[in-house]
Amino acid sequence: MAGWICLVTGAGGFLGQRIVRLLVEEKDLQEIRALDKVFSPELREEFSKLQSKIKLTILEGDILDEQCLKKACQDTSVIIHTACIIDFLDVVHRETIMNVNLKGTQLLLEACVQASVPIFIYTSTIEVAGPNSYREIIQNGHEDEHLESTWSTSYPYSKKLAEKAVLAANGWALKNGGTLHTCALRPMYIYGEGSIFLYNHIYKALRNNGIIQQNSKFSIANPVYVGNVAWAHILASRALQDPKKAPRVGGQFYYISDDTPHQSYDNLNYSLSKEWGLSLESRMSLPLFLEYWLAFLLEIVSFLLSPIYKYQPPFNRHTVTLLNSVFTFSYKKAQRDLGYEPLFSWEEAKQKTMEWIGSIVKEHKKSLKTKTH
Repeated sequence: MAGWICLVTGAGGFLGQRIVRLLVEEKDLQEIRALDKVFSPELREEFSKLQSKIKLTILEGDILDEQCLKKACQDTSVIIHTACIIDFLDVVHRETIMNVNLKGTQLLLEACVQASVPIFIYTSTIEVAGPNSYREIIQNGHEDEHLESTWSTSYPYSKKLAEKAVLAANGWALKNGGTLHTCALRPMYIYGEGSIFLYNHIYKALRNNGIIQQNSKFSIANPVYVGNVAWAHILASRALQDPKKAPRVGGQFYYISDDTPHQSYDNLNYSLSKEWGLSLESRMSLPLFLEYWLAFLLEIVSFLLSPIYKYQPPFNRHTVTLLNSVFTFSYKKAQRDLGYEPLFSWEEAKQKTMEWIGSIVKEHKKSLKTKTH
């Protein structure tokens, strides 16, 4: 596609901004449209510097604003849709999550048809596949297993329905008579510099005398580095622009992992931060089945109190399952269809993330010194 235009939704987010940085290098790309509800001043400044390489248009707007979507999709060639609300603990109101994650995706698909955008890439999540039970073991899972989450929790449920909508839209007729090609990428748990989840774990540990709380010692996961997830999106856009590859890729979903060692989430946090003096707590933890039933009791208490008081349990059955399952996936299908190979090795990803964690540790020490003086 000579002189093509790419719209990235959620471009101010952890993954979205990485996709924008990689898109800058794509050949024949005429313009990147970065859409998000809000952009930090630092990111605005960084994006404005990229203007010397490519036309980069910042669009501040809501995924539920149809006029905004109409404007963003005008003359666009490829949509990469990463915008969503991620919520594991069910803190955000259910209606808000369903609106942004599902309705926002449906509205974007409609705008895409009206503006005759031929390619739509959706950032899904491993959570649309499960895990449904901590007793279930999936190792090196693949797309042909047709795994599906049975949780009614807002986040996995909204993402599952949105992914179904995107894949069902493959082959839709566009207003100009063309055909829509869609695909979905399901990344594993994404880590890397800028991760809000990783930041929260590290910050919590720093306030706890450098001790990382263990809450997922029974898990075996294959976390994926953010740069590799962004790279998979670039390759998906190339594949759907290729007339030979598009029929094979259209309507498909792909698990996106990399060569990060399979390990528990606790061990990942530890291996990325031990250089800065952080350590794993050594106390005994509750047996898993007890933790699960305790989560169930807390959910009942929350439900009973709901008419008079909003009690937010510290964990629920979904998080206990998510954090303590053996649930790993292969990227072979993405390798075969998209030509995906991780852009960053585990060593590179580890180094970059460790340096970022180091900056958090230094910042924390600095703020402690300021308080003591």
